[in-house]
Parts: sequence; C-alpha cells; structure tokens
Amino acid sequence: MDIPQIRKLKPALNKFLKRFDDCFPRKDTRSHLPVYVSGQLSDIPEKSVEPIAINAGVPVRTLQEFLSQHCWDQDRARDRLQHIVRDEHAGPNAIGVFDETSDVKKGNKTPGVQRQWCGSVGKKENCIVTVHLAYARDGFHCLLDGELYLPESWSSDRDRCRETGIPDAMVYRPKWTIALELYDRAITNGLHFDWVTFDEGYGSKPEFLRGLRGRSQKYVGEVPRSFMGWIKAPRVVTRKYRKHGRGRGRKTPRLASGSAPARRVEAMLDQDGFRNQPWVRWRVKDGHKGPMVWEVKHLRFSPVGADGLPGEPLHLVAARDVLNPAELKFFVGDAPEETSVQVLLLVAFSRWRVERCFEDQKSEIGLDQYEGRRYQGLKRHLILSCLSYLFLSRMRQEFGGEKPGPDGVPGTHRSSGVDPILVVGAECSAEATGANLRRDRAGATSKRRGTAVPHQADKAKAA
Repeated sequence: MDIPQIRKLKPALNKFLKRFDDCFPRKDTRSHLPVYVSGQLSDIPEKSVEPIAINAGVPVRTLQEFLSQHCWDQDRARDRLQHIVRDEHAGPNAIGVFDETSDVKKGNKTPGVQRQWCGSVGKKENCIVTVHLAYARDGFHCLLDGELYLPESWSSDRDRCRETGIPDAMVYRPKWTIALELYDRAITNGLHFDWVTFDEGYGSKPEFLRGLRGRSQKYVGEVPRSFMGWIKAPRVVTRKYRKHGRGRGRKTPRLASGSAPARRVEAMLDQDGFRNQPWVRWRVKDGHKGPMVWEVKHLRFSPVGADGLPGEPLHLVAARDVLNPAELKFFVGDAPEETSVQVLLLVAFSRWRVERCFEDQKSEIGLDQYEGRRYQGLKRHLILSCLSYLFLSRMRQEFGGEKPGPDGVPGTHRSSGVDPILVVGAECSAEATGANLRRDRAGATSKRRGTAVPHQADKAKAA
C-alpha cells in the first residue's frame, strides 16, 4: 500500500489494532504497535526495524526494544488473532495447511540460523526455517501461527541459545512435531478444520499422520514415492505358533506366512487395482496461465503401520500433470470411504494458499526481513506479520467485494467457487489434451476465480 492508501485506511487499522490493546500493559509500548504494522503495510522498499522506524520518525532503538525487550504479551496477541479468525472468518469447509518457509541470513547470530536446506533459493544456504499453519476458507486465507525450527546443533549448545534468549525448555523438535503444536494451539483457541493438507516433507513422517488420526482430523496430503503399503491388505495372524509344540512362540500379531511384502506407492501403479484403471483427467484449478489439468487414479489401500502390520485403510491418489507426465505426485487421505475424488483433489491441491501467504508476506509485509538477534524479537515479528497480513486480507475482501482468486490476488469471485472438474474422458488422447491446454494457457486472461470446498454430499462431476 502507498501512503495515501494507508492514510485512507488509518481509521479501520486503528479500530482493528484496538482489539489487541490488552496485550500491551503500558500505553507507551502500545503506541509502537501501529507504527510497526503501518510500516509493514506501507510501500517502503525495506521493512526491517530500521527503515520502518526512520519512515515513521521514531528512534530506531526504541522500535528494536519494542520487539525484543518491552513487556507485552505476544502469546495473547496470537490467541486474539486466532479468535478473530474463529469469530469472523470461520465456517464449514475450512482447510488448514501446514508448511515451512526459510529466510537467508548473514552471520551466525540470528536464532536458529545454520547452513541447511533453504526452500526459498532451492539449495543449502545459511538460513532460518519457520513452520507455519495457514487457514483457508472460500476466498479467504491467512497465517494463524508460526514457530522457529531449532536445529539440533543449536539445541545441543545451550550457551549459544541463552545468548539469543532461547528458553532452556525450547529444544530440538522435528518440524512435524512443531506443526502438531501449532494445530493444537489453534484447536484450543476454538478453530475447526474440516480438512488439513501438507507436502511430502510432513507426509513422509508416519508419526505425523498418526498424530492427525489420533486427533480425529481428516486430511489429504502428499507423500513420497517411497511411501509403503498394500493395495490388498495381507492376512494378520493372532494365534501363537510353536514348532512341534515346543520353544518360544512366534510373536503375534504378525503377517501370515507367504504374505506379499509391502510395496512403494510408485510401484503400485503396475499392480492390479491401479494398472487396470484409466487415467482420468481433472481440471484441479485455474491458474494465471490457464487451467491446470492433472490425470488421476484413485483407490483405497493399507499403509504400513508402526508395527509393520497393515494400518487403517486410506485413500491413495496418483496424479500426473498432463503437460508434464513425469511430474508424478501421490496423496493419501484419511477420510470416509465414500469421500469423492473431487473432494480429495480439492484438498490435495490447496497448498497454493499457504504458498501465496508466504509470497505476500515476504513481498508486501516483510516476513523475511527480521534482522534482530533475539528469539523473542523473532517470535514477535512472526506474530505481528500474521496480524498485518490478516488486516490486509480483510481489507482486500471488504473493498469492492474483491476476494483473492486461485492465485491469491484480488479478482472476480464466485461464491460457489470452482471445484475440481472432470474435463475429458479417458478415451481422449493425451496429445490432444496437452495441445488444448497449451492453447488455453497461452490465451489466459488475468481474471481469476475463487475456490470453495464442495459439500461432502455433493459428489456431482461437471463434465
């Protein structure tokens, strides 16, 4: 936003920020909140503390201390943000999206920084990683929460942690554990997710999937090609067995003798069940380059459980891009057996919502521009960035009825949304479909449509 727009929205922003007054016990501390948020929403090119302070005519050190030292309750601010989403944006068909983002940093003083995989540049780099939970419903999406991923090298060096203010109780936790912590906080604050989704970094962790099942949470998430299971679950033996009635019996329960071994989901494409299915083409959403069409196969299968035995049946979806068949994805879904492929695909391909949140927060809010050396400052920066983005999302929806479309920018919105659509029959050639899609994408306009999760009972496929 530019300065005139900020001034125009100042009354609305002040009213919004007053809802957080009780998070700041002192009036002078509270006065820095609109300074920081207005700076994040402004059009200044750099949005770290120093340029925000200079732009507002506030001493730089004062704003630095507001983040890292002043007494205010950042946890209450986060909870208040989630209460606002619960009370004013929640409803049926809500999707939670787990993901992480990384920010390149110089030096070794930023909390959690080390040379590690940095998704923002696609290689190993000196960076920090934060794990997030996004909320998406119809045309609205925002980030609800975020937490620093603390590498093991930091966790084992408590002196280094204390230098940056990382509490002794904060130790290394896998990213999937952090994700479940964010989920539990949101649920405690009254939020409800009809579905959650995630990428294969989380889908590859059986403990994460079991954690969601233990919370009775439906999900559809990507898994790696190495994910193991059976299309037809093998028989499990529960009777003890002793050869000639002597010696220690074999463990029970166990797979019956001669049972087929579990296979990678990638290899299941050559098995009956998958092999006999035609690839069915679905338009999963409209992108800024035109419709995105994937070919899909679907069945129920049994994953390998913690004890090596078949687990509870899941949906398994194999999908490949029509324009790039080598791009093959697998998704598993823990949902009722009657759940339609249409619903599974809509949830599976909803990860763009959190990706758009990251893109907007970095390009417009300054999520990746924290330059402090204190953990409390970083934690507060993450929360205030979520707060700023929530206000921005609300304003985009309010003015002119504009709502984010499939790519997250304001555009034409249909309340009914655009659900995954069965676009062609299996008899249509891939070459013809690819040619049509290339032509459609080449001529795509800038108009976008929103998405909405279809009601579970509505299984109709629009041809």
